[in-house]
Amino acid sequence: MPTEAEWEKAARGTDGRLFLWGDTSPSSQLANFRDSGYRDTASIGAYLDAVSPYGALDMAGNVWEWTFDWFQSAYYNVSPYENPLGPASGSSRIMRGGSWHNTADGVRTVARASIKHDTFNTLGFRCAQDGP
Repeated sequence: MPTEAEWEKAARGTDGRLFLWGDTSPSSQLANFRDSGYRDTASIGAYLDAVSPYGALDMAGNVWEWTFDWFQSAYYNVSPYENPLGPASGSSRIMRGGSWHNTADGVRTVARASIKHDTFNTLGFRCAQDGP
């Protein structure tokens, strides 16, 4: 799984975009979220107009994505500025991206939540690999 910092960079790029596709508000053509009219998970690749600056799909809405990082509420007060790796331990992991059950604000690239290890139809994961 990607770290939280890796996930956010893949979604936001370097221009600080608010949503995966830029700064325009979500619509039913861009993401699966509460007000989009779809009341369950959508097929992978259903939102081809919502591509991150790095070409990643399906990072906004549909299902929250677990990241590698443990949750600690004040971690960013003490973390390194570049590529923070998250706390060494914890009881819940960070989730990013929002789900089909969230409002439009919940699918912002900066939206985050934490959850103990469990499964729901609003939670998934993304595989990542370090580059050379």
